[in-house]
Amino acid sequence: MSGIELHTEDPQDTRRVAEVLATVLRAGDLLVLDGPLGAGKTTFTQGLGEGLGVRGPVASPTFVIARVHPSLTGGAALVHVDAYRLGGSADLEDLDLEADLDDAVTVVEWGRDRVEHMADSHLLIELVRPTQVADPDRPEEPRTLRLLPSGPRWDRTATASLSRALADAGLRTALIDPATDTHEQED
Repeated sequence: MSGIELHTEDPQDTRRVAEVLATVLRAGDLLVLDGPLGAGKTTFTQGLGEGLGVRGPVASPTFVIARVHPSLTGGAALVHVDAYRLGGSADLEDLDLEADLDDAVTVVEWGRDRVEHMADSHLLIELVRPTQVADPDRPEEPRTLRLLPSGPRWDRTATASLSRALADAGLRTALIDPATDTHEQED
């Protein structure tokens, strides 16, 4: 299954990508955010909250583990989870995330290889920071975002719809094949 890769220049761009993604999400979607500390996972989730029109502010749930942000527009709620401090699958099960899964968009920071089993489909979002900062006086480093779909929810049609929405918002994307790490410029 193909994924989508794009680049952002600053936190506002990262939020914008997430806002556009929010336009194609629906209740029951599971997003798994992966990236090192400071990669922009919470910034991305803030953009999702804006795009979904949920009550905020959306902040890192590191110390409360999970936060539910109800919709202000009658749409899906946002469940924001930080799995960084969780020990294992028993800790995740204690959160009872499955109870909200069908009625909300669930975003799990640090969830890679920990929460994918919760749903038959998920969207893995890798946020990659540059290994070296080009300008130490410019804190807003660019990021590479890889959106990697898995399962029947993210079939070719859904992935194409997401890609179109990103392109319509003026974001340049490339299709990637995660198995071979090949890129095909889209826009």
